[in-house]
Amino acid sequence: MLKELSIKNFAIIDDLKIEFTKGLNLLTGETGSGKSIIIEALGIVLGGRGNKDLIRTGSEKTIIEALFFIDEGLKGILSEMDIEEEDFLIITKEISRSSPSLSRINGRPVTINVLSSITAKLVDIFGQHEHQSLLNIANHQILIDSFGDKDHKMLLNKISETYGLYSEEKNMLNNMNTSSYEREREMDLLKFQIDEINEAHLTDADDNDIENEFNKFSNIKDIIASLGEIVEILSISDYEASSILQMLDRVIHLLNTIIGFDKNLDQYLTRLSDARFELHDMTNELSNYLEKLDLNEERLVFLEERLNLVNKLKKKYGSNVESIHEYRDKIKEQYEKLINYEKEIERINKKIENLELIIHEDSKVLSKKRKIIAESLEERLSQELKELNMNNVVFRVRFEEKKECSFNGIDNIEFLISTNPGEELKPLSRIVSGGEMSRIMLAFKSIIADNDRMPTLIFDEIDTGISGRTAQIVGEKISKISKSHQVISISHLPQIAALADSHYVISKNINNKKAITKIERLSDEERVVEMARLLGGVDVTETTLKHAKEMIEMSKRIKIK
Repeated sequence: MLKELSIKNFAIIDDLKIEFTKGLNLLTGETGSGKSIIIEALGIVLGGRGNKDLIRTGSEKTIIEALFFIDEGLKGILSEMDIEEEDFLIITKEISRSSPSLSRINGRPVTINVLSSITAKLVDIFGQHEHQSLLNIANHQILIDSFGDKDHKMLLNKISETYGLYSEEKNMLNNMNTSSYEREREMDLLKFQIDEINEAHLTDADDNDIENEFNKFSNIKDIIASLGEIVEILSISDYEASSILQMLDRVIHLLNTIIGFDKNLDQYLTRLSDARFELHDMTNELSNYLEKLDLNEERLVFLEERLNLVNKLKKKYGSNVESIHEYRDKIKEQYEKLINYEKEIERINKKIENLELIIHEDSKVLSKKRKIIAESLEERLSQELKELNMNNVVFRVRFEEKKECSFNGIDNIEFLISTNPGEELKPLSRIVSGGEMSRIMLAFKSIIADNDRMPTLIFDEIDTGISGRTAQIVGEKISKISKSHQVISISHLPQIAALADSHYVISKNINNKKAITKIERLSDEERVVEMARLLGGVDVTETTLKHAKEMIEMSKRIKIK
């Protein structure tokens, strides 16, 4: 249940805190005092969208926080989402002028999707806009399915998944249904590309080795000239200069002449001797390598042509040999499908027929389940409406089979109603008045609340269009619901206010030329005065005060039943 709601710097609210109780929590107040703003703030903290325009003038950010006490079932869901299990849930929403909005659960930032998946199991808010959702025929099938059990929902998911596969095959078939001219043209292009890649006989060596060898042969003259000079510097001397090897021999000789005088020089002699042998071997190897070098013009031409071919294929089909081969394998599969076009069309058509049959068979089973739910809903809703003083109402769920299967089965479902004896059944949107619509929605909510065990229900002016005896009956229905659920309701009717377990009054005051909304929970004496205001308007008289007391006392007896 919702234990506490805190709102700071939101619209005309400066700093507001409300502590709710079990049972029926009722909010009353003058028009424009901020009743609906409180419900709007609650909707935002539960996952609704809030924009920066809602931040109170002169403030940098608004903070909305809701404290819930939760049951074991919801604790398990929190654990699955890696949120620490607690007996309570603190949901915080910050809307800032200078940064993105942020939602937290028990101090941990969460996405709107995660937040909504949790709060959907905590609170159901019913506002006047939901009248329109019930009038939308598309929602009637969704509402019927919401009463389905686990098997019902699994079957609905199966149909949706199968329909997804069916749609994919249909799209594939549509893409294949091209003209024979376009098909032949595509086949020619694919065959050309396949042959071009195959005829190149690409190997792993074509990625790097060819380019390296080409660079070598195209610069062979520079390589020969440089290597010749290196060998000459290392080993060949003339009358003007000695080679490096000769100079190194001279260094070793000199070191030998003095080593007898200083044994510490022995280590340098060893290292110089090793270096001399290594340099001698390297000189011989470079000399042999130089002798084998040859300017092979034919090889150079071949390498240039091969490199141009490989680069051309890489530019067209992939950055390396592996990716070129992958591309070839892919288009080869497409080419084979086009060659076997008729067989492929036949295969896809057969698969479409099989999927369509599965969808149709599963949809017939689903339709039977829906009709059983519809019969129960007709009976339960009729009973609820009788309790709401709509004794002559006939409610029916009409089923029509769709011409084609869809992701949610074969049923077109529409709610029909007759509110007076002798009147034919008509679509819900054509005949109900505002007061009738409020009671029908309340009847639905009563059934849904029993079905989904929603802890908290919020009614934002559910009493629209009703008065007198009907208002009393609606109040008694809401009071009955509040025995098994926490109910928070905004109302302007004394018949409903009299049944409240906790009564709050919302007021708007002007302070420093700014509107500020306040809320307070009424004592028994204050409640009588507020009830009198609801009964008599601006002027509170002894008569209205007496009437208010009588209504509250009468309501206490009603609630005991």
